[in-house]
Amino acid sequence: MQSHMTALLAALALPKFGLTTVFLVAFVSATLLPLGSEPAVFGLVKLNPELFWPAILVATAGNTLGGAVTWWMGYGAERAYESLAHRPPQEVRALKWLERFGAKACLLSWLPVVGDPLCAVAGWLRLPFWPCLAYMAVGKLLRYVLMTASLLWVFPGQFNP
Repeated sequence: MQSHMTALLAALALPKFGLTTVFLVAFVSATLLPLGSEPAVFGLVKLNPELFWPAILVATAGNTLGGAVTWWMGYGAERAYESLAHRPPQEVRALKWLERFGAKACLLSWLPVVGDPLCAVAGWLRLPFWPCLAYMAVGKLLRYVLMTASLLWVFPGQFNP
């Protein structure tokens, strides 16, 4: 079983498949599913250092598109919710905070735990889609560049096989 898993991981790390895998993992991890995409990006770049920028850009694109899907999920959920009920006071305070920052709050979409729901709430509040998407992309790009570069160059000895 271990040899099959090793062969599968080796195949997925090939540049031919690796970028597709990174895109899909980054896309799924930007939805409300609890999955991190950084290990996939780091693994591909560690095995194929020449793919640093392609992996970063593909991960950013996948994660941003996943954030866009989450935005639309929030938009649809808000429409359904509004037809059924009204907001409690604590939710009103949180929503007012987000409304105050507007689309710029989507820069924080890279944060663990709160980042993906933030995209959903941005859709819920009907914040403008394209500015939200742009801020999501900037935040996610910076996250991937900083995390992958630090793992490769700041802590290189920690991850040698």
